[in-house]
Amino acid sequence: MSAQPEPALLYSEEEDALRAAVRDLLTDHCDPADVITRTESASPHDVSLWKSLAGPMGLAGLLVPEELGGQGATHREAAVVLEELGRAVAPVPYLTSAVVATEALLACGADDLLTEVASATSVAVLAVSLHVAPGGPVPGVRLEGDALHGELTGIADAAGADVLLVPADDGGLYAVRATDATVTPQTSLDLTRPLARVTLEAAPGRRLGDSAPAVRRALRSGAGLLASEQLGLADWLLTETVRYLKERKQFNRQVGGFQALKHRLARLWLEVAGLRAAARNAADALTTGADTDVAVAVAQAYAAQVAVRAAEEALQLHGGIGMTWEHPVHLYLKRAKADSIAYGAAGTHRSALADLAGLPKP
Repeated sequence: MSAQPEPALLYSEEEDALRAAVRDLLTDHCDPADVITRTESASPHDVSLWKSLAGPMGLAGLLVPEELGGQGATHREAAVVLEELGRAVAPVPYLTSAVVATEALLACGADDLLTEVASATSVAVLAVSLHVAPGGPVPGVRLEGDALHGELTGIADAAGADVLLVPADDGGLYAVRATDATVTPQTSLDLTRPLARVTLEAAPGRRLGDSAPAVRRALRSGAGLLASEQLGLADWLLTETVRYLKERKQFNRQVGGFQALKHRLARLWLEVAGLRAAARNAADALTTGADTDVAVAVAQAYAAQVAVRAAEEALQLHGGIGMTWEHPVHLYLKRAKADSIAYGAAGTHRSALADLAGLPKP
């Protein structure tokens, strides 16, 4: 029996070039001060930034086949984009539309909607609560005749969607135009990825395919690539904290020179390095289809605690300035906390991993 080849987890030249292009654009158009201001407004989504990412760069259709107007890229490239969006806490619907909804549409073969998403003429959102894990129970609305009735809560980025992909009680997944639904904002911790309640009252819907396999595929990709966003968050927090501690002085010494703080930063660096390996492995597994469920479960069982700890350490080590609204660290803490329960909490993924490995559940 021949040995299986090891996954190539290092970044390719193309991925490095993609990273540089996305980072340059975000540096110019996603200043932390602007993100803070936007979270205080009635329009948390940055539409102009989304158009820049989705239009000229073609990132909205990264996972869409070329014959449908997309880039025909893989989950590895999408993971690189999400790392950079995580580093900037960018208020754009990339994960929800260009990854999760796109995967559901690919599973259903909805070519016309995929073309709309790839061309950035439509933002699609899967109308499943953000906390639902791959394989978890998915609430559905009622189908009465040709119309959909019901209410779904905790739908991420629904306020900026043009098309809602709605599971129904007949086992189908339906495309509903947002104009035919009532979308009501809900209070959410992470204001850069707002949640909403979707209410359908005799809303017309178009059946795309079977709900269960499409939703499972979508949520699995969402969970796997969410780890790359969490990696971007943690990496930015670590880098910024190290930079600040090199500049801050106390007792006429650089704060970063204190041994106790060096130990805390060294431990955090090791955890971020481990998160990078887990996130890259999940992205590679989604690309190749090899041990995908295991790779995604491992990544999400580990990613949340690292991202949250990086945010908590950054908040503490920035001292008084870290507690202010003007400093962006609170954006990262809120995103890290919200991400920790998105597409399943760590405990849910540990339980799934135990089932996959045939081990007693923790």
